[in-house]
Amino acid sequence: MPCTLLTRRASKMSGMRTTRQRRRGFTLIELLIVISIILVILAIAVPKMNKQMQSAREMAVIREIGSIHQAETQYYSQFGKYAATLNQLGPPVSGADGPEGANLLPKVLTDGKKNGFIYTLTATANGYAITAVPESFGNSGSRTFYSDQTLEIHNNFGQEPATAASPITGSGTH
Repeated sequence: MPCTLLTRRASKMSGMRTTRQRRRGFTLIELLIVISIILVILAIAVPKMNKQMQSAREMAVIREIGSIHQAETQYYSQFGKYAATLNQLGPPVSGADGPEGANLLPKVLTDGKKNGFIYTLTATANGYAITAVPESFGNSGSRTFYSDQTLEIHNNFGQEPATAASPITGSGTH
């Protein structure tokens, strides 16, 4: 009798081992459920992250426009006129600083592209005008910016470039 009891126990243990061995990994259904949950979380999180990135880029543009204003003020005090291009505010191509390269802004900004925006500086009858438009509208930014020697920064929630008639940044509704 003791032999049969040991045989049954051994048989039972052997059956448990094979069940445990078969149940080592996840089933395909379990893996698909986990992947589905991850995809739902990503579908919610990624658009919010993109929106936050756009907002951060747009805040950086506003700071860069402020830097251009400061550089224009310094340029005016040194040379008695406003710079007509971003290159005039940047580092000189060769030699010492001068009206064609006053070294007031870094080259990355005077090249006209930074933070996913394209910057343009033009001379006007009263001074200068700055525009900043997204390289990829809706991706790198959702609004355009305009400013001039009045130091007011205007924005437009649309693809058409902002102008002096556009709402001042912070006063627009969107």
